[in-house]
Amino acid sequence: MSGGHDGSRPGSRAGDQPGGQPQGTPKALEILPVEGIGEVGPGDDLPALITAAAPWLRDGDVLVVTSKIVSKAEGRLVDLPPAGPARDAARRDVLAAETARTVAARGGTRIVQTHHGFVMANAGIDSSNVEPDRVVLLPKDPDASARHLRTELRERYGLDVAVVVSDTMGRPWRLGLTDVALGAAGIGALRDHRGQVDPYGNELHLTQMAVVDQLAGAAELVKGKRDRVPVAVVRGYPVPPATPVDAPDGGVAALIRGAAQDLFSLGTAEARAAGLRAAAGLPDAPAQASPPAEVDAMAVNRAIGAVTAALGPDTVLASEPGGVRCAVPQTAGPAALIRLGADAHRLRAALAAEGVASWVRPAEHDVTAVVVAIG
Repeated sequence: MSGGHDGSRPGSRAGDQPGGQPQGTPKALEILPVEGIGEVGPGDDLPALITAAAPWLRDGDVLVVTSKIVSKAEGRLVDLPPAGPARDAARRDVLAAETARTVAARGGTRIVQTHHGFVMANAGIDSSNVEPDRVVLLPKDPDASARHLRTELRERYGLDVAVVVSDTMGRPWRLGLTDVALGAAGIGALRDHRGQVDPYGNELHLTQMAVVDQLAGAAELVKGKRDRVPVAVVRGYPVPPATPVDAPDGGVAALIRGAAQDLFSLGTAEARAAGLRAAAGLPDAPAQASPPAEVDAMAVNRAIGAVTAALGPDTVLASEPGGVRCAVPQTAGPAALIRLGADAHRLRAALAAEGVASWVRPAEHDVTAVVVAIG
Protein backbone atom coordinates (compact mmCIF):
# COMPACT_ATOMS: atom_id res chain seq x y z
CA MET A 1 0.00 0.00 0.00
CA SER A 2 1.41 3.37 -0.88
CA GLY A 3 0.43 6.83 -1.98
CA GLY A 4 0.57 10.49 -1.10
CA HIS A 5 -1.04 12.21 1.85
CA ASP A 6 -3.87 14.00 0.11
CA GLY A 7 -7.49 12.96 -0.14
CA SER A 8 -6.87 11.08 -3.41
CA ARG A 9 -4.26 8.67 -2.09
CA PRO A 10 -4.88 5.01 -2.96
CA GLY A 11 -6.96 3.16 -0.41
CA SER A 12 -8.82 6.20 0.88
CA ARG A 13 -12.56 5.80 1.16
CA ALA A 14 -15.36 8.17 1.97
CA GLY A 15 -16.36 7.15 5.46
CA ASP A 16 -12.82 6.47 6.66
CA GLN A 17 -12.90 9.82 8.45
CA PRO A 18 -13.51 9.58 12.21
CA GLY A 19 -16.77 11.48 11.79
CA GLY A 20 -17.92 9.39 8.82
CA GLN A 21 -18.81 6.15 10.56
CA PRO A 22 -21.34 5.40 13.26
CA GLN A 23 -19.89 3.94 16.42
CA GLY A 24 -20.63 0.23 16.54
CA THR A 25 -19.03 -3.20 16.69
CA PRO A 26 -16.39 -3.53 13.97
CA LYS A 27 -16.93 -6.36 11.48
CA ALA A 28 -13.19 -6.86 11.19
CA LEU A 29 -9.98 -5.14 12.22
CA GLU A 30 -6.55 -4.93 10.64
CA ILE A 31 -3.52 -4.38 12.87
CA LEU A 32 -0.56 -3.15 10.85
CA PRO A 33 3.02 -2.66 12.11
CA VAL A 34 4.85 0.52 11.11
CA GLU A 35 8.40 -0.62 10.46
CA GLY A 36 11.53 1.32 9.67
CA ILE A 37 11.18 4.26 12.05
CA GLY A 38 14.59 3.60 13.58
CA GLU A 39 16.12 5.20 16.63
CA VAL A 40 14.36 8.29 18.00
CA GLY A 41 16.15 11.03 19.91
CA PRO A 42 15.38 14.40 21.53
CA GLY A 43 13.91 16.86 19.07
CA ASP A 44 13.15 14.30 16.36
CA ASP A 45 10.10 14.97 14.19
CA LEU A 46 7.74 12.09 15.00
CA PRO A 47 5.06 13.03 12.44
CA ALA A 48 7.68 13.04 9.68
CA LEU A 49 9.22 9.76 10.84
CA ILE A 50 5.84 8.04 11.05
CA THR A 51 4.53 9.22 7.70
CA ALA A 52 7.81 8.33 5.97
CA ALA A 53 7.61 4.81 7.40
CA ALA A 54 3.86 4.47 6.74
CA PRO A 55 2.94 6.34 3.53
CA TRP A 56 -0.12 4.05 3.43
CA LEU A 57 -1.76 5.77 6.45
CA ARG A 58 -5.30 6.89 5.72
CA ASP A 59 -8.13 8.79 7.35
CA GLY A 60 -9.98 6.88 10.03
CA ASP A 61 -6.94 4.85 11.13
CA VAL A 62 -6.07 4.62 14.80
CA LEU A 63 -2.35 5.30 15.24
CA VAL A 64 -0.94 3.60 18.36
CA VAL A 65 2.43 5.06 19.35
CA THR A 66 4.61 3.62 22.11
CA SER A 67 5.15 6.23 24.81
CA LYS A 68 8.88 5.59 24.81
CA ILE A 69 9.47 7.20 21.41
CA VAL A 70 7.20 10.09 22.42
CA SER A 71 9.30 10.55 25.57
CA LYS A 72 12.55 10.32 23.65
CA ALA A 73 11.42 12.89 21.09
CA GLU A 74 10.30 15.19 23.92
CA GLY A 75 13.62 14.80 25.73
CA ARG A 76 12.20 12.93 28.73
CA LEU A 77 15.55 11.24 29.40
CA VAL A 78 17.62 11.26 32.57
CA ASP A 79 21.34 10.47 32.69
CA LEU A 80 22.39 8.02 35.42
CA PRO A 81 25.67 6.42 36.44
CA PRO A 82 26.00 3.20 34.40
CA ALA A 83 26.17 0.80 37.36
CA GLY A 84 26.66 0.35 41.08
CA PRO A 85 25.28 2.01 44.21
CA ALA A 86 25.47 5.48 42.67
CA ARG A 87 23.09 4.40 39.91
CA ASP A 88 20.69 2.85 42.42
CA ALA A 89 20.67 6.02 44.51
CA ALA A 90 20.16 8.25 41.46
CA ARG A 91 17.31 6.06 40.22
CA ARG A 92 15.63 6.28 43.64
CA ASP A 93 15.81 10.06 43.39
CA VAL A 94 14.24 9.98 39.93
CA LEU A 95 11.49 7.68 41.18
CA ALA A 96 10.75 9.99 44.10
CA ALA A 97 10.41 12.95 41.74
CA GLU A 98 7.97 11.04 39.50
CA THR A 99 5.86 9.73 42.41
CA ALA A 100 2.73 11.39 43.75
CA ARG A 101 2.17 8.65 46.36
CA THR A 102 3.36 5.12 47.08
CA VAL A 103 0.71 2.42 46.78
CA ALA A 104 2.83 -0.61 47.69
CA ALA A 105 6.48 -1.52 48.13
CA ARG A 106 8.06 -4.99 48.11
CA GLY A 107 11.83 -5.24 48.04
CA GLY A 108 13.09 -3.08 45.22
CA THR A 109 9.72 -2.79 43.51
CA ARG A 110 7.51 0.23 44.07
CA ILE A 111 3.94 0.47 42.87
CA VAL A 112 3.23 4.18 42.80
CA GLN A 113 0.77 6.72 41.54
CA THR A 114 2.43 9.12 39.14
CA HIS A 115 1.64 12.81 38.89
CA HIS A 116 -0.52 11.91 35.87
CA GLY A 117 -2.69 9.71 38.12
CA PHE A 118 -1.46 6.39 36.68
CA VAL A 119 -0.79 3.55 39.15
CA MET A 120 2.13 1.49 37.87
CA ALA A 121 5.42 -0.12 38.81
CA ASN A 122 8.28 2.30 39.40
CA ALA A 123 6.36 5.24 37.88
CA GLY A 124 6.89 3.86 34.38
CA ILE A 125 10.62 4.67 34.50
CA ASP A 126 12.23 2.43 31.87
CA SER A 127 15.80 1.40 31.19
CA SER A 128 15.07 -0.92 28.25
CA ASN A 129 15.72 0.09 24.64
CA VAL A 130 17.84 3.02 25.79
CA GLU A 131 21.54 3.64 26.42
CA PRO A 132 22.89 1.96 29.62
CA ASP A 133 23.58 5.34 31.24
CA ARG A 134 20.03 6.66 30.74
CA VAL A 135 16.45 5.99 31.74
CA VAL A 136 13.28 7.10 30.00
CA LEU A 137 10.47 8.85 31.87
CA LEU A 138 6.83 8.89 30.81
CA PRO A 139 5.72 11.85 28.68
CA LYS A 140 4.94 14.89 30.81
CA ASP A 141 1.35 15.04 29.49
CA PRO A 142 0.53 12.03 27.28
CA ASP A 143 -2.89 13.40 26.28
CA ALA A 144 -1.27 16.64 25.12
CA SER A 145 1.36 14.62 23.25
CA ALA A 146 -1.38 12.67 21.47
CA ARG A 147 -3.22 15.88 20.56
CA HIS A 148 -0.04 17.47 19.23
CA LEU A 149 0.80 14.46 17.08
CA ARG A 150 -2.75 14.31 15.70
CA THR A 151 -2.72 18.03 14.92
CA GLU A 152 0.62 17.81 13.11
CA LEU A 153 -0.49 14.84 11.03
CA ARG A 154 -3.61 16.67 9.96
CA GLU A 155 -2.15 20.10 9.32
CA ARG A 156 1.07 19.00 7.64
CA TYR A 157 0.00 15.79 5.89
CA GLY A 158 -3.77 16.03 5.55
CA LEU A 159 -4.31 12.89 7.64
CA ASP A 160 -7.33 12.67 9.94
CA VAL A 161 -6.39 9.87 12.33
CA ALA A 162 -6.99 9.11 15.98
CA VAL A 163 -3.86 8.81 18.13
CA VAL A 164 -3.26 6.58 21.15
CA VAL A 165 -0.04 6.82 23.19
CA SER A 166 0.56 3.45 24.83
CA ASP A 167 2.74 1.89 27.49
CA THR A 168 3.11 -1.50 29.18
CA MET A 169 1.58 -2.17 32.59
CA GLY A 170 0.96 -5.07 34.93
CA ARG A 171 -2.46 -5.72 36.46
CA PRO A 172 -3.47 -6.56 40.04
CA TRP A 173 -4.38 -10.25 40.51
CA ARG A 174 -3.06 -11.28 37.08
CA LEU A 175 0.39 -12.25 35.85
CA GLY A 176 1.78 -10.88 32.63
CA LEU A 177 1.89 -7.45 31.08
CA THR A 178 -0.28 -5.73 28.51
CA ASP A 179 -0.21 -2.40 26.76
CA VAL A 180 -2.66 0.28 27.85
CA ALA A 181 -3.31 3.84 26.77
CA LEU A 182 -1.59 6.74 28.51
CA GLY A 183 -2.82 9.40 26.11
CA ALA A 184 -5.42 9.70 23.37
CA ALA A 185 -6.75 12.23 20.88
CA GLY A 186 -9.49 12.10 18.30
CA ILE A 187 -11.16 9.15 19.99
CA GLY A 188 -13.15 8.81 23.19
CA ALA A 189 -11.39 6.79 25.87
CA LEU A 190 -14.59 5.05 27.00
CA ARG A 191 -17.40 3.42 25.09
CA ASP A 192 -20.42 3.79 27.34
CA HIS A 193 -23.11 1.10 27.19
CA ARG A 194 -25.00 2.30 30.25
CA GLY A 195 -28.71 2.63 29.64
CA GLN A 196 -28.64 0.21 26.72
CA VAL A 197 -30.53 -3.08 26.83
CA ASP A 198 -28.92 -6.48 26.24
CA PRO A 199 -30.55 -9.21 24.09
CA TYR A 200 -32.33 -10.54 27.18
CA GLY A 201 -33.95 -7.22 28.00
CA ASN A 202 -31.60 -6.32 30.89
CA GLU A 203 -30.60 -2.68 31.16
CA LEU A 204 -26.86 -2.16 31.44
CA HIS A 205 -25.90 -0.02 34.43
CA LEU A 206 -22.10 -0.29 34.78
CA THR A 207 -20.67 -1.30 31.41
CA GLN A 208 -18.11 1.18 30.13
CA MET A 209 -15.47 -0.26 27.83
CA ALA A 210 -11.97 1.26 27.90
CA VAL A 211 -11.61 1.11 24.13
CA VAL A 212 -8.30 2.97 24.01
CA ASP A 213 -6.78 0.33 26.29
CA GLN A 214 -8.18 -2.42 24.07
CA LEU A 215 -6.71 -0.77 20.98
CA ALA A 216 -3.35 -0.33 22.71
CA GLY A 217 -3.29 -4.01 23.68
CA ALA A 218 -4.25 -5.08 20.17
CA ALA A 219 -1.50 -2.95 18.63
CA GLU A 220 1.12 -4.48 20.91
CA LEU A 221 0.54 -7.85 19.22
CA VAL A 222 2.38 -6.59 16.13
CA LYS A 223 4.86 -4.28 17.89
CA GLY A 224 6.61 -6.55 20.37
CA LYS A 225 9.28 -5.53 22.86
CA ARG A 226 12.43 -6.46 20.91
CA ASP A 227 11.46 -5.90 17.28
CA ARG A 228 11.98 -2.11 17.19
CA VAL A 229 8.43 -1.51 15.97
CA PRO A 230 7.20 1.33 18.20
CA VAL A 231 4.11 2.24 16.15
CA ALA A 232 1.15 0.27 14.85
CA VAL A 233 -2.08 1.10 13.07
CA VAL A 234 -5.48 -0.36 13.91
CA ARG A 235 -7.71 -0.11 10.87
CA GLY A 236 -11.45 -0.75 10.76
CA TYR A 237 -12.43 0.43 14.23
CA PRO A 238 -15.51 2.67 13.94
CA VAL A 239 -14.13 5.77 15.61
CA PRO A 240 -16.93 8.04 16.88
CA PRO A 241 -17.28 11.58 15.53
CA ALA A 242 -14.08 13.52 16.11
CA THR A 243 -13.72 16.75 17.99
CA PRO A 244 -11.88 19.63 16.29
CA VAL A 245 -8.29 18.57 15.81
CA ASP A 246 -6.89 21.10 18.29
CA ALA A 247 -9.60 20.73 20.96
CA PRO A 248 -9.17 18.71 24.16
CA ASP A 249 -11.45 15.69 23.99
CA GLY A 250 -11.02 14.22 27.45
CA GLY A 251 -8.24 11.81 26.53
CA VAL A 252 -7.06 9.09 28.87
CA ALA A 253 -7.56 11.40 31.85
CA ALA A 254 -11.20 10.24 31.65
CA LEU A 255 -10.10 6.72 32.65
CA ILE A 256 -8.41 7.66 35.92
CA ARG A 257 -10.49 6.55 38.88
CA GLY A 258 -10.90 9.23 41.54
CA ALA A 259 -9.77 8.62 45.11
CA ALA A 260 -13.35 8.39 46.37
CA GLN A 261 -14.01 5.50 43.96
CA ASP A 262 -10.71 3.71 44.46
CA LEU A 263 -11.34 0.55 46.49
CA PHE A 264 -7.73 -0.61 46.12
CA SER A 265 -5.74 2.53 46.87
CA LEU A 266 -3.10 0.72 48.96
CA GLY A 267 -1.32 -2.60 49.09
CA THR A 268 -2.15 -4.91 52.01
CA ALA A 269 0.86 -4.02 54.14
CA GLU A 270 0.45 -0.31 53.44
CA ALA A 271 -3.25 -0.40 54.28
CA ARG A 272 -2.48 -2.19 57.53
CA ALA A 273 0.17 0.38 58.43
CA ALA A 274 -2.23 3.22 57.60
CA GLY A 275 -4.85 1.62 59.85
CA LEU A 276 -2.41 1.35 62.73
CA ARG A 277 -1.44 4.99 62.32
CA ALA A 278 -5.09 5.98 62.31
CA ALA A 279 -5.70 3.91 65.45
CA ALA A 280 -2.83 5.68 67.20
CA GLY A 281 -4.50 9.03 66.53
CA LEU A 282 -8.08 8.29 67.62
CA PRO A 283 -9.62 11.42 69.20
CA ASP A 284 -10.19 11.53 72.96
CA ALA A 285 -13.65 13.07 72.77
CA PRO A 286 -16.63 12.92 70.41
CA ALA A 287 -17.20 15.56 67.77
CA GLN A 288 -19.62 17.82 69.62
CA ALA A 289 -21.19 19.11 66.41
CA SER A 290 -22.12 15.63 65.20
CA PRO A 291 -25.46 14.13 66.22
CA PRO A 292 -25.34 10.71 67.88
CA ALA A 293 -25.12 7.96 65.28
CA GLU A 294 -27.14 4.78 65.35
CA VAL A 295 -24.84 1.98 66.44
CA ASP A 296 -24.73 -1.42 64.76
CA ALA A 297 -24.84 -3.90 67.63
CA MET A 298 -23.36 -6.65 65.47
CA ALA A 299 -20.42 -4.41 64.62
CA VAL A 300 -19.81 -3.79 68.32
CA ASN A 301 -19.94 -7.53 69.02
CA ARG A 302 -17.47 -8.20 66.21
CA ALA A 303 -15.10 -5.62 67.70
CA ILE A 304 -15.36 -7.20 71.14
CA GLY A 305 -14.72 -10.63 69.63
CA ALA A 306 -11.68 -9.32 67.75
CA VAL A 307 -9.91 -8.16 70.93
CA THR A 308 -10.99 -10.84 73.41
CA ALA A 309 -7.94 -13.04 72.87
CA ALA A 310 -5.57 -10.07 73.29
CA LEU A 311 -6.98 -8.77 76.60
CA GLY A 312 -5.01 -8.81 79.81
CA PRO A 313 -5.78 -11.69 82.18
CA ASP A 314 -7.72 -9.40 84.56
CA THR A 315 -9.62 -7.31 81.97
CA VAL A 316 -13.34 -7.98 81.53
CA LEU A 317 -15.55 -6.40 78.85
CA ALA A 318 -19.29 -6.02 79.26
CA SER A 319 -21.74 -4.28 76.95
CA GLU A 320 -23.99 -1.66 78.51
CA PRO A 321 -26.28 1.03 77.10
CA GLY A 322 -24.19 3.53 75.14
CA GLY A 323 -20.91 1.69 75.34
CA VAL A 324 -18.73 -1.14 76.61
CA ARG A 325 -17.51 -1.33 80.20
CA CYS A 326 -13.86 -2.34 80.59
CA ALA A 327 -12.94 -3.33 84.15
CA VAL A 328 -10.41 -5.11 86.30
CA PRO A 329 -10.97 -6.42 89.86
CA GLN A 330 -11.02 -3.90 92.73
CA THR A 331 -7.90 -5.59 94.08
CA ALA A 332 -5.94 -5.15 90.84
CA GLY A 333 -2.52 -3.59 91.08
CA PRO A 334 -0.94 -0.79 89.01
CA ALA A 335 0.14 -3.13 86.18
CA ALA A 336 -3.43 -4.33 85.64
CA LEU A 337 -4.73 -0.75 85.61
CA ILE A 338 -2.14 0.23 82.98
CA ARG A 339 -3.14 -2.82 80.95
CA LEU A 340 -6.79 -1.75 81.31
CA GLY A 341 -6.05 1.49 79.47
CA ALA A 342 -4.25 -0.40 76.71
CA ASP A 343 -7.15 -2.86 76.39
CA ALA A 344 -9.68 -0.02 76.16
CA HIS A 345 -7.68 1.43 73.27
CA ARG A 346 -7.53 -1.99 71.59
CA LEU A 347 -11.30 -2.05 71.69
CA ARG A 348 -11.48 1.46 70.26
CA ALA A 349 -9.21 0.45 67.38
CA ALA A 350 -11.40 -2.59 66.66
CA LEU A 351 -14.51 -0.40 66.75
CA ALA A 352 -12.89 2.08 64.36
CA ALA A 353 -12.19 -0.79 61.95
CA GLU A 354 -15.94 -1.47 62.01
CA GLY A 355 -16.70 2.18 61.34
CA VAL A 356 -17.95 2.82 64.89
CA ALA A 357 -16.81 6.03 66.58
CA SER A 358 -15.83 5.81 70.24
CA TRP A 359 -14.21 7.65 73.12
CA VAL A 360 -13.29 6.83 76.72
CA ARG A 361 -15.01 8.18 79.82
CA PRO A 362 -14.55 7.20 83.49
CA ALA A 363 -16.95 4.69 84.96
CA GLU A 364 -19.09 6.21 87.71
CA HIS A 365 -18.01 5.31 91.24
CA ASP A 366 -15.37 2.82 90.03
CA VAL A 367 -11.71 3.71 89.66
CA THR A 368 -10.88 0.26 88.28
CA ALA A 369 -13.11 0.60 85.20
CA VAL A 370 -13.60 2.81 82.16
CA VAL A 371 -16.38 2.95 79.61
CA VAL A 372 -15.68 2.96 75.90
CA ALA A 373 -18.62 5.09 74.81
CA ILE A 374 -19.91 4.59 71.29
CA GLY A 375 -22.30 6.30 68.94
